[in-house]
Amino acid sequence: MATDKSDAAATGAELSGDEKPPMDPDTSEATRRQLELAVEQGNAYRKAVDYMVGDVAKGGGMQKVGDYLIGYAVEDAEGMYSFDDGELTWNNPQDENLHLEIVVCDGSDGRFVPGASVTATLVTPAGEELGPHDQVLVWHPMIYHYARNWTLPEDGEYVLRVHVDPPTLMRHDEINGRRFLEPVDVEFTGVKVERGAEPVTPPSE
Repeated sequence: MATDKSDAAATGAELSGDEKPPMDPDTSEATRRQLELAVEQGNAYRKAVDYMVGDVAKGGGMQKVGDYLIGYAVEDAEGMYSFDDGELTWNNPQDENLHLEIVVCDGSDGRFVPGASVTATLVTPAGEELGPHDQVLVWHPMIYHYARNWTLPEDGEYVLRVHVDPPTLMRHDEINGRRFLEPVDVEFTGVKVERGAEPVTPPSE
């Protein structure tokens, strides 16, 4: 329940009242200060996304669609831990040669949206359609994202199609909670792929 009285505190966030999804500061759950802080969280996440795309990955992009901001980044295929039967198992890439990362953000405050069902399809320069394949939620030292290692047949410019089904998480707020209701699709063209893999040997315990 919203009880704070600090709405006058300025954080630089501007709320127009026309945001989609909604950013209403006068509900049983939200205040202007809370929504400003949500935007600050989104701004911090966007800085991490921009750093990932510009300084870590080989490329990426972002588009607004429906209630979301959806972005991608491409890197060499990477090793990742899975959690199986109560234990961590390290999985290095085998034949995989691309790591595709998808970010799904709130279209108004910019925060990462967990719990969505995300699939991706890649179309090769020769026109071969690969997928759709599930992109699973991945923990990362800097940035949560949905990811998968892919096996691609060639370098060049690909088309990336991303489909997002709404998250099943509960939503607070009788007004602002009316978000993430419809599935969305977005297409990125000119996705530059240079295949590679980056296996890592984790330390022994």
